[in-house]
Amino acid sequence: MVGCAGHDRITTVDTRAENVDHQRLRTDGHGGAGQVQPYRLQPSEGYRMPQLYAAPDPVVGTRDPRRELPPTVVCLQVVVDAEGRVERSVALTDRPECAAGTAEDNAPLLQAAQEAVAQWRYMPAAVCHYPAAHVPDDRGDCAGAERTEPVPVSLLYAFTFEIVKGQHTVRRQGR
Repeated sequence: MVGCAGHDRITTVDTRAENVDHQRLRTDGHGGAGQVQPYRLQPSEGYRMPQLYAAPDPVVGTRDPRRELPPTVVCLQVVVDAEGRVERSVALTDRPECAAGTAEDNAPLLQAAQEAVAQWRYMPAAVCHYPAAHVPDDRGDCAGAERTEPVPVSLLYAFTFEIVKGQHTVRRQGR
């Protein structure tokens, strides 16, 4: 007798779905640490987004004993300092798609995501200062800037966790 057996195939893929906006964080001691203050770029300034270069994936491991879990989204706000290190992360709870991160049963997922992002490293975001007469059309990479000022930023990330037949996976949301 010849037969074929099919098995569900679980693939782990990139864990980060980025939705990035930027606001400058005050670092002058006014208004508390990490208070977000609007910052408008001047005509002779540009902005370089932070670039993630070291990003281990979240590992849930045995801390979550469940054998099954439908796709569950946990969201974090990650504060990256001017040196490109993660200063802190907090669960995002102000969006319906992120509500699972507040459930007590999902605490191991949130903990795994926070432990992973604590190890992430970035080339820091920066405000690029150009000479007034030489502002390039593309001001997003600081090429030709006379001064580059690294700045802290706050970034939003969503992680989708799933457990199928005891196998934990983390994947990018919506991909």
